[in-house]
Amino acid sequence: MANLTIVVDDEILKQARKRALDRGESVNQFLAGKLAEYALQQNRHRRALQTFVELAQRADGRRGTKRGGRTWTRDGLHER
Repeated sequence: MANLTIVVDDEILKQARKRALDRGESVNQFLAGKLAEYALQQNRHRRALQTFVELAQRADGRRGTKRGGRTWTRDGLHER
């Protein structure tokens, strides 16, 4: 495991330590968790986008195409 050094205002660190104590964790644990979320966030977004694209391709909602014997029109989609 690697060590990381950051510069933080003394008062901010004091308040962070109090809050972490109230939550039953350390500032280090909190920051390590946030850093992991930050690092993995792009991967989650990329996977979500890929899933969306795959679903959209399966739906094949292109105008004028036939799928499953149905054709869709704008008016038909907006009927109540």
